[in-house]
Amino acid sequence: MTIIKQDDLIASVADALQFISYYHPLDFINAVNMAYEKEESKPAKDAMAQILINSRMCAEGHRPICQDTGIVTVFLKIGMNVKWKTKLSLNEMINEGVRAAYNHPDNKLRASIMDDPAGVRKNTGDNTPAVIHTEIVEGSSIDVQIAAKGGGSEAKAKFVMLNPSDDIVDWIVKTVPSMGAGWCPPGMLGIGIGGTAEKAMILAKSALMEPIDIQKLKERGAKTTTEKLRIEIYEKVNALGIGAQGLGGLTTVLDVKIKDYPTHAANKPVAMIPNCAATRHAHFVLDGTGPSFQTPPDLNEWPKITWDVGPTAKRVDLDTITSDDIKNWKTGETLLLSGKMLTGRDAAHKRIQEIIKKGDSLPNGVDFKNRFIYYVGPVDPVHNEVVGPAGPTTATRMDKFTEMMLDKTGLIGMVGKAERGPVAINAIKKHKAVYLMAVGGAAYLVSKAITHSEVVAFPELGMEAIHEFKVKDMPVTVAVDSNGNAVHKDGPKEWQNIIRKKSLKN
Repeated sequence: MTIIKQDDLIASVADALQFISYYHPLDFINAVNMAYEKEESKPAKDAMAQILINSRMCAEGHRPICQDTGIVTVFLKIGMNVKWKTKLSLNEMINEGVRAAYNHPDNKLRASIMDDPAGVRKNTGDNTPAVIHTEIVEGSSIDVQIAAKGGGSEAKAKFVMLNPSDDIVDWIVKTVPSMGAGWCPPGMLGIGIGGTAEKAMILAKSALMEPIDIQKLKERGAKTTTEKLRIEIYEKVNALGIGAQGLGGLTTVLDVKIKDYPTHAANKPVAMIPNCAATRHAHFVLDGTGPSFQTPPDLNEWPKITWDVGPTAKRVDLDTITSDDIKNWKTGETLLLSGKMLTGRDAAHKRIQEIIKKGDSLPNGVDFKNRFIYYVGPVDPVHNEVVGPAGPTTATRMDKFTEMMLDKTGLIGMVGKAERGPVAINAIKKHKAVYLMAVGGAAYLVSKAITHSEVVAFPELGMEAIHEFKVKDMPVTVAVDSNGNAVHKDGPKEWQNIIRKKSLKN
């Protein structure tokens, strides 16, 4: 009989969550580096360079890879011969570990979990509760797999109940482009096949805990149905030309992981969940001998990559820019932003909408005339930091507010991640504004361009409050120009054609 102490589980969970906030799994780093080395699309290659540089900085500085430090997901396998020494329930112990990790004074992580999700959506303040899946198995130990899943990639999760005769690969190849780039490719696809609707989703999420090994599989050859599917999906999704950050390129997925389960004769449930460029998961086992702590990797395993914006990058003064200045910007151009800009996400946009609807004035310090807004919810700073990791959030969530912001506030530009939808693009074209893209998955690197930060409105919204940032040479790409041209439409289309021509030659 193994006795597991309450504090051992709490300490192990807290350690794992801190660890994965700043250390990528080495298999992920190696896979991104391999994709970086072979990439021919300059925008995609630049994006992967920033992801790799950011990863090394986070590993060295012990700060979060991404400002979205995720919702905690735990898979527990508890041996039947385990006995607990605790005053707390299993879920309470897990959540105590989450609470300790996210409030760590030297590396405070962002609280992103909202209680009353269909109502007031109040932040719980400590990122609890976790999503916990428990299985009772043979044995005398506890096997724990834990992940911190970003909201941007989780938002792109898909499920379908296919007919038994329907083709799984066809559905995936048709569905992946509809996910856009908000999941921050390159990443992994977790596929769950079979069971029931909820079982397929759990299988897909669980599959993302597995190591990246698609190249080894391709070398030895597929032996099972799921292995054949993995290779086929991997090759066909990459042939779509979506590329890193959706900019067009050779690599969209680094691996495809599949788990299956017997299902009803009338059904073929299929779930697909992507993992983003901030892939974060860890594994540990408790056997009664004390807590289990993660082993730091050797930083020499990280590739030594440098990235230069190049001589064609334009320097932009945000404090003097006008609507006339942005008219000649072209999609794909690299800009270096300096000066002041405001921030805002969903909650702030909703507040602004309500204020404008009432005919009231915006709060002091919130003047968007000839200014840019950055879609971001930063991590709190620690020690001497101006701001914590502050990478972009998915811009499409603000699409429904874009017409209002451009029409009513004098805003001329937006900065976020991934593509914009038709509603936003039409508004941008109508008002001759622009949308700029920063790299998702490079949050710590981006934060180093921010020289001053202060909350200017709605402090009660926490990380969704409106900040004013002062930036110096913040790198961005023109994603939608003032004529409505969009790099996320044109880039993948171009690279899909390039990949098709290459395959025909071979």
